[in-house]
Amino acid sequence: MTRHTPEIDQHAGPGNRLPKWLKVPLPGLGKYGKVSSLLERKGLHTVCQSARCPNIGECFGCGVATFLVLGTVCSRNCRFCNISSGKPAAVDAEEPHRIAEAVRLLDLKHVVITSVTRDDLADGGAGHFAATIRAIRHDCSGVTIEVLIPDFQGSRAALQLVLEAAPEILNHNVETVPRLYRQVRPEASYERSLEVLRNSFRINPAIPVKSGFMIGLGETYQEILTLLSDLHRHHCAIVTIGQYLAPSSGHLPVRKYYHPDEFRELEQKARETGFTEVYAAPRVRSSYHAHNVQLEQTI
Repeated sequence: MTRHTPEIDQHAGPGNRLPKWLKVPLPGLGKYGKVSSLLERKGLHTVCQSARCPNIGECFGCGVATFLVLGTVCSRNCRFCNISSGKPAAVDAEEPHRIAEAVRLLDLKHVVITSVTRDDLADGGAGHFAATIRAIRHDCSGVTIEVLIPDFQGSRAALQLVLEAAPEILNHNVETVPRLYRQVRPEASYERSLEVLRNSFRINPAIPVKSGFMIGLGETYQEILTLLSDLHRHHCAIVTIGQYLAPSSGHLPVRKYYHPDEFRELEQKARETGFTEVYAAPRVRSSYHAHNVQLEQTI
């Protein structure tokens, strides 16, 4: 792999200067303001806001949002994530209907539904995902839906509950290479996440399987290639690869900023591995340009 930056970047910590290719303009008004205002009025949340996504201006400006259901407090404590951890609030049974109304008012054509991890719930929140899908289907015609789900602690029954609601895409992120799981995702399991992908395909092979991960946490090039191979073997058709950015000094530090040319090389490697859709660039996140996925090419 072409080396444009050092393997360990001593200037990559929070508060230090970002490489020019990671700088983004501040969001303006227009559609961005309309989306933000409507979300606030409806008491809805997006992972765009909660995770401080660098693409929020672009996505809101295009009328695209990734809805965050089941509250804004996660039952786990991943060291890369900006979402708060602790004791989650009670499930809001009316949330699916408010999301459907927002989708209709914003005239969205593709919707991504994700959530915090809810290990406190018997089904991990799977029923709430299914209810949200059904509410959107009922109120909004012609909308395609992607779900970005947690691992449901490996429950196949919970996964089946979501798939029976028939989203167009099932997404579950592995986030990083297996060697770094104890450090990055101490309450998760790499093998369990791979099983979510495999089980999704086995339950309904007509629904494309998607996953994503970050780089810049100290992984090696060979570990990235092995991860890509693992994902493909577990029936993942769509993959996203983006640069890890530390939300604060209390999170894991960035070990390396990858150059855009290195992302292009990884995109090529992923395509050679057999993925039908690949999104690899510094600012790519799991839902970035999700509305552009060519569904007919992934089935």
